[in-house]
Amino acid sequence: MIGKRDLEHIGWLARLELSEEDKEKYTPKLNMILDYFGEIDKADTEGVEPSYHVLPMSNVFRKMSRQDHCPRKKRFQMPRRTRMDS
Repeated sequence: MIGKRDLEHIGWLARLELSEEDKEKYTPKLNMILDYFGEIDKADTEGVEPSYHVLPMSNVFRKMSRQDHCPRKKRFQMPRRTRMDS
C-alpha cells in the first residue's frame, strides 16, 4: 500500500510538484491500481507462453551497410565553410 510519503517520493523521482490536494487525490487511486495488479498476479498462467510484444515481429532494423555518401575526393574539392559564410 502506498502512503503519502511514498507518493511524495514518486513525485520527487518524476520531478513533479504535488500539492496536498494532489496527494490526497492520487494516493487512493494509486492504491487501487496496485490492488488490481495484485489481482492480475493471482491469475493462473500455467502453460501460457509469454508474449513480449503484441504484434509478431522479427528483425525490424535494416541491414547495416557502409555507404560513403560523400566520397573522399569530393569532400576535399568542396570549399571550407567558415563562420562568416553563414
